[in-house]
Amino acid sequence: MLHLLYILAFTILACIAVANLIRNLVMFSFDRERNYPVRSSAMGNQGYLSAKKSVPHPELLDSAGNIIKEPLLVMRSINVEDARQQLDAIYEASPGHKSENHEK
Repeated sequence: MLHLLYILAFTILACIAVANLIRNLVMFSFDRERNYPVRSSAMGNQGYLSAKKSVPHPELLDSAGNIIKEPLLVMRSINVEDARQQLDAIYEASPGHKSENHEK
């Protein structure tokens, strides 16, 4: 009988959790579509700006401040041996690497 009580309590808690998850997702989607007025730092609590200015992230700007319109990540494929040689060269150039030969 106690097992049935645990199963019933767990089922009720699981239903409440799923209902809260769905409600939060719906509210988040509605909240995302809403436009909030931008608060002016110069005006303080006196008013809001009517126009919202979009400021791009600094990583999307080049050194002159213009928006980059090219891909940010370009990958080229290399074979395993080239990658191994590059990693070995980096390892051997590191300050903690000791170039000792373990040949006897």
